[in-house]
Amino acid sequence: MSQFQFLSAEWKDLCEAATKAESTAIPDPRTSCFCSRRALELAVAWAYKFDRALKLPYQDNISALIHEPTFKHTAGEAVFNKAKVIVALGNRAVHSSREIPQADSVQTVKELFHFCYWFARLYARRNRPDALLEFDASVLPITTIPKQTLDQLKRLEIQLAEKDEKLSAVLADKKSLDAEIERLRKEVAQAKQAANKLPDAHNYNEAETRDYFIDLLLKEAGWPLDQRRDREFPVTGMPTANGQGFVDYVLWGDDGKPLGLVEAKRTKRSPRDGEHQAKLYADCLESMYGQRPILFFSNGYRPSRIASDRIPRKSCFHLAGDVSLPTCSQDSV
Repeated sequence: MSQFQFLSAEWKDLCEAATKAESTAIPDPRTSCFCSRRALELAVAWAYKFDRALKLPYQDNISALIHEPTFKHTAGEAVFNKAKVIVALGNRAVHSSREIPQADSVQTVKELFHFCYWFARLYARRNRPDALLEFDASVLPITTIPKQTLDQLKRLEIQLAEKDEKLSAVLADKKSLDAEIERLRKEVAQAKQAANKLPDAHNYNEAETRDYFIDLLLKEAGWPLDQRRDREFPVTGMPTANGQGFVDYVLWGDDGKPLGLVEAKRTKRSPRDGEHQAKLYADCLESMYGQRPILFFSNGYRPSRIASDRIPRKSCFHLAGDVSLPTCSQDSV
């Protein structure tokens, strides 16, 4: 049985898309990420159609919809960032020829599970899912199926876009809203009001999403993070009892010297709060390698390049191979 079965009673199409993402996570990661994004699109479109509190943005693509302030407020930071991960990997599935590892598709399905739990908890008019529900990656189906190609998924994306109703067209003319939609909107408002009166006890694994999102942004900027030295790199010379420390991420140049470092805090603190720690690590690396790296800090939601005498502050990571060229890909998902 699918781990998304709790969606089936009220959202059959959403359940089918999520189940397809789940069933292909191991044998066909690219298709799985595509289906995860498709499931997200269906859920978000439904929310905009039936939740009066959500204000439709000027564009109704999935990125614009999840970034719209009323949606971000309704979803909250943890759920919003899960949606960003799903969009980012879904976009990669249809717009990049790079291979998508199983680890990425499994993580995307996991984020979709948490998103769908939130969605059903908030909008279910009958039975809400149990707060103790947890995603179990160990039970994902291990099967052998033909993998869909990038071109096949691109064609499928176009076909689905042509089939889907345009939210802007549906919601622009209030006279076109039939009695059934109005009835459902009233029921959804009541369900949402009841859900908001209860504490959300579900474990969304927010810290895991933050850590994964940092990895995702770095990989999108061209840093593969496939060497042991890339993470938790040991340094000496720290102002501690034993003088040792571990840098969260080190970005290496072809000459084996550190080009950059990333200090990743597991909290929602401002990126500026990690500057002091990052500068201490940079001092150590400069002493060890004779080259001072560019400093970055991230709380998992947004990276920030720490200002120095050489460069101003900027919210971005740099492209691998050219530290003078910034990339702000986190703003595009």
